[in-house]
Amino acid sequence: MRSGLCLLIIVFAGFISSSEAQEVVKLSDWGVTPNTFANSSPQFRAAIESCRGKTDVVLKLPGGRIDLWPEGAFKEELYISNTTENDTLSKVKNIAFWLEEMENFTIEGNNTLIVLHGKMVSFAVINSKNIAIQNLSFDYERPTMSEMTIRAISESEMVIDIHPDSRFAIENERVVFYGNSWRVNAHFTILFRPRSETMHYSSFAPVANARAVQTAPLTVRLEGDFARVNYQQGDVITVRDPYRDNCGAFINLSKNVRLENLNMHFMHGMGIVSQFSENISLNRVNVVPRENSGRIIAAFADCLHFSGCRGLIEITNCHTSGSHDDPINVHGTHLKITEITDSGKLTVRFMHHQTWGFEAFFAGDSIAFVNAPTLQPLAYAKVKTAKLINLHEMELELEGPLPKDAAIGQVIENVTWTPEVRITNNRFERTNTRGLLLTTRRKVLVENNTFFRTGMHAILIANDASGWFESGPVHDVTIRNNLFVNCGYNYAPNNYAIAIAPENHQWVNGYYVHRNIRIEGNTFKVYDAPLLTAKSTAGLSFVNNSVVRSEFGGLPQGNRPGFNLNHCRNVTIIGNAWEMPGEPVISTIQMKIKDIKTELEILR
Repeated sequence: MRSGLCLLIIVFAGFISSSEAQEVVKLSDWGVTPNTFANSSPQFRAAIESCRGKTDVVLKLPGGRIDLWPEGAFKEELYISNTTENDTLSKVKNIAFWLEEMENFTIEGNNTLIVLHGKMVSFAVINSKNIAIQNLSFDYERPTMSEMTIRAISESEMVIDIHPDSRFAIENERVVFYGNSWRVNAHFTILFRPRSETMHYSSFAPVANARAVQTAPLTVRLEGDFARVNYQQGDVITVRDPYRDNCGAFINLSKNVRLENLNMHFMHGMGIVSQFSENISLNRVNVVPRENSGRIIAAFADCLHFSGCRGLIEITNCHTSGSHDDPINVHGTHLKITEITDSGKLTVRFMHHQTWGFEAFFAGDSIAFVNAPTLQPLAYAKVKTAKLINLHEMELELEGPLPKDAAIGQVIENVTWTPEVRITNNRFERTNTRGLLLTTRRKVLVENNTFFRTGMHAILIANDASGWFESGPVHDVTIRNNLFVNCGYNYAPNNYAIAIAPENHQWVNGYYVHRNIRIEGNTFKVYDAPLLTAKSTAGLSFVNNSVVRSEFGGLPQGNRPGFNLNHCRNVTIIGNAWEMPGEPVISTIQMKIKDIKTELEILR
């Protein structure tokens, strides 16, 4: 098995290497001249269309800066996980690179900077295989994130310097932000504090309600009530309209996609979303503001999002800095059974208002029938036919009889579309939320990464059938040789660096949602006691780690347990080094002493 996997990786890594047989299409031959600041969308579209129907083609960009507008770009209707708002507005997106039904195709960026005007998807890979996109950067001329720095503040007055990329106006003595055919109507606000390199949830209401006077081209004096807000001089206020109507890039129903040496300097809506695709490799993909831009935020929401994928997801040597949500999220989607016909057919429904409109099951897929309150799989089956009967529901026909335990109200997990995940040698920073969200039953390796001051848990392993409906259980996770630096400061008193927190609301005696999680050889730099919280997990080890007291400015929350264990079994916490005052203690709920192997004190 190991040798076969290595062979798969070698083939995957080299599937699109250059050869004499490759046809090279130069974008410059289609009239694209860099650094003109003119709209090159029509020429981009013509060049890509010329490659359709061919295999083994390289599209070579000229270098320099190229500007793209929605006018003349590809326009396609897309339904994207965690992104499609539940409303009647058009789901048609403007797309820079539309790669549909292509094979053995490379975009060689030649270190080109693509600057997008208006809300645009950088690239979409649809029903394609053996695709490489490399040596390329994307940015927005006007990011949909507005940023401003507090120059001075008192209880009744504040002066802000607005970033040059954030277009604004003073309207009826109020500051408003706008862009290409849009304006901010609702304000989702996160504060960046440069002195501590931390991000915090905040409120824009004091700014929105203040009397605004423009005193210089980019400077506004605000008169209002600032006595009870968490603003400080030097803080950067970052604000967006939370409506998700786009993504940075989209990979759908595709196989063997490699992204290498990409810089995503801003992404509107969700980040790079991979949906029902197989074998995805990201190497040196950086979601960071452009150097010397002076901006803080590069991602409107998640940076890298994987929904219902399979094969191998490999993320290595990447860097995320400045996101309004999680750097990486890997999950499936639970759909709820709403009807069972006399013939045994199932109607299943998307349950979250941002996830719907796409096929979530296919003929031949293996599925699990899951009790929603307990998250316990009750039966398994194979899909014979699957069809989307409307944008919110699918009809499934099974091979063989309907399992006797199947019932309306249960949820269905697609077991076939679950990936193996390797996340190695990356750096995650400047996020007010989590670092990684991981829910897949196949093997997971998280190794040699740095998690620097994530606002919440650096790693969260969840699984739920009541909120986001993101599935499923984990069966084999290794978290090894990582550095965790002052994570969780936004989440006190539950500021654990790692959280295993399935959202099962009822217990089943002898059943545990997650299993086989190893946390070993890591370094935790912490200012407070909490390290690990775990619920409904069997086979959990925290061994040979180093815990070091940090001088971070966060205030300890009192003498709280370092470990919080709830309904877990076969837990090992031994061999760790505690370079801090005293040793942490373990708090347990619904457990017995024999369930834990440790030299630490256990509270009951």
